Amino acid sequence: MIMTGLAAADSFEFVNTTRVVPIMVVAGEPEYVLLASNDLASDVQKITGRKPEIISGSMLPSGSCVVIGTVSNPLAAKLFSELKVPEVETLSGKWESYRVTSVAGGMLAVAGSDARGTMFGLYDFIEQYVHVDPLGFWSGREPEKRSELRWDSVSIISGPPAFKFRGWFINDEDLLTEWMESGGKRNIDYPYYSQVMNREAMRAVVEALVRSRCNLIIPSSFIDILNPPEAALVDECVRRGVFVSQHHVEPMGVSAFSYFNYWKARGKDLKYSYFSHPAEVREVWRVYAEKWAKYPNVIWQLGLRGIADRPMWQADPSVPQSDADRGRLISDAMAAQVKILDEISPGQPRYLSTTLWAEGSVLNQKGLLAIPEGTIVVFADNSPGWKWQRDFHETPRNSKNTYGVYYHHGLIGSGPHLAQVVSPNKTFDMLKAAADKGAGSYAIFNVGNIREFVLGLDASAKMTWQMEGFNPDIWLEDWVNQRFSTKRPGILNAYRIYFNAYQIHDKQQVPFLMDGQIFSAGNSILGQITKKLRANKVGMGAEIERMACGALQGDAVKDADAFWSGLSDMHPASLGRRENIKRSAVQKTGFGLAVLHGITVAAALPALEQIFLKDNLLYHADFMVQASTWLEQLGLAHEALDLGDMKECIRALESADSAFGKIPALAEGYCQGKWKEWYRGCRKLNISVTAKRTHDVLELARKGKQ
Repeated sequence: MIMTGLAAADSFEFVNTTRVVPIMVVAGEPEYVLLASNDLASDVQKITGRKPEIISGSMLPSGSCVVIGTVSNPLAAKLFSELKVPEVETLSGKWESYRVTSVAGGMLAVAGSDARGTMFGLYDFIEQYVHVDPLGFWSGREPEKRSELRWDSVSIISGPPAFKFRGWFINDEDLLTEWMESGGKRNIDYPYYSQVMNREAMRAVVEALVRSRCNLIIPSSFIDILNPPEAALVDECVRRGVFVSQHHVEPMGVSAFSYFNYWKARGKDLKYSYFSHPAEVREVWRVYAEKWAKYPNVIWQLGLRGIADRPMWQADPSVPQSDADRGRLISDAMAAQVKILDEISPGQPRYLSTTLWAEGSVLNQKGLLAIPEGTIVVFADNSPGWKWQRDFHETPRNSKNTYGVYYHHGLIGSGPHLAQVVSPNKTFDMLKAAADKGAGSYAIFNVGNIREFVLGLDASAKMTWQMEGFNPDIWLEDWVNQRFSTKRPGILNAYRIYFNAYQIHDKQQVPFLMDGQIFSAGNSILGQITKKLRANKVGMGAEIERMACGALQGDAVKDADAFWSGLSDMHPASLGRRENIKRSAVQKTGFGLAVLHGITVAAALPALEQIFLKDNLLYHADFMVQASTWLEQLGLAHEALDLGDMKECIRALESADSAFGKIPALAEGYCQGKWKEWYRGCRKLNISVTAKRTHDVLELARKGKQ
């Protein structure tokens, strides 16, 4: 599908000691091609200290030049013909394809089949030849300084990407939202998201997205496009030429919170229910759809959910109780949504999608959803990306629909949130299965706050562009080699040890001691210890208690409810107190080994490479060492309490307090320079609150002993 490499061609000298050649964007190209050209110019200036001039025109300049254009643009096609760019006509009609080549006369041609192809060809050149990391803003990896930029030849040839739509879902973005000063107020009845992400932060997000050659974004959780500061986030995405879409709890761009705001402004307090108030819900859908329809390249989300990430029947108990009736109601809602789109933009080409998350996956698997023809049907993973849910494997495909996947690099609740989990090998296995099973036209990645997952996002972008021939082991080795100048085998080994350190659930074969699960389980134990100490229930015997390792327990779901049944395929049940203590200790040792290997090689690295290794690996590993130790020791403290051994209970609580007490200092090292306020919004896995709670329980135990 894609061929890249060197071919026989004339050399291209971009910058030397006496000159820098200009960049010509052919007249008629869209704004996002010009923005990509500005990125190239800025990169060249950062590397060489000299910035190329950007010109727009319809005629070739007299000297050397970078010529950027799209073959469907008649002016660009004419200029490429004059330059004798080889086989450029083969690009015509293809999706996001490109050719970047040096030609006679010291010229570099960047030709795309469509404008996004032109943009992606330019970014591919920037990454491959100029050596700028697409995720450099988030990784902190700066390009190497050079006085000259020249190549004996340049040749990149790319056909269409493996996945037609490839993108990011900015979700659970507590850190991103408060890292910079507020972008505006949000009117939302929810513990988080009280302010809008700063527009500059969103600009950095979407620049990294397109530099990674992705073409799709869901810009935020619960976005309300009628609120101008939130609409500004969508504006930043649209100007970069990408497709914009909505969270799966926001069909037609409407969340429950948007619905409440709409009717509150009109003096009404209405239940959010398509069953009880169908006309009122349709009215809000229409208003929001009219606003979203002003943007190009919208992928409309169809469906029907309730408040936050819950089913609609939890918002309205009067909704029918049978799966068949609920499936029919959701199907009717999707049909009404398509009708609204037909009315507000008749005859216009459009893309539709529906995400089969939780209850949607169960109802669809049972054949109870009538999904409109032409819709991209999106299957979800188990959270995080470790396996596809049952419906992915068992649901028959409809030839009148296309299929895609929703995959988690980040996830609140069980995690990962503050530390990466999913390895490139696992992601490749998952995406290959998607492509092999006919779900390879669309891939949306839940990326949390981005910074924690730069390795996984880079790997995912490369895979979704070219699955054929991709080898995750070779990719990881290359990734390390490109970022570190020495000690590469040791660093590669440290990464592999890190990803292998996570404990895997025996039954469900998914991680079950990730950061979110650890915080949830540890806080549950702290609550139980507190309750027993205050009730003087010490030495009551070793109770058989299940240590929660996530929001839900897979063996205790309500099988009659499609929502709970859907989530049972995601969250593993506890393995029991004693086994969880044992597994926490094993996991602690594994991450400690990753830290040891990383520290051993770090001292030999240049300063910037040391920072990169610390932020991208050592912080994650050390954080998980302390979190795993905390959970292990809390489990031991709880066990000792039940056995009446207060001395051992206090000792274990002291160890837990010491371990978790190291996390704020680790976080301080992670939040340096431009990242100084990175944890200002850390409220979902609240480090400071958990540290205080741990210490308070220790003091309660000490006081009880006295």
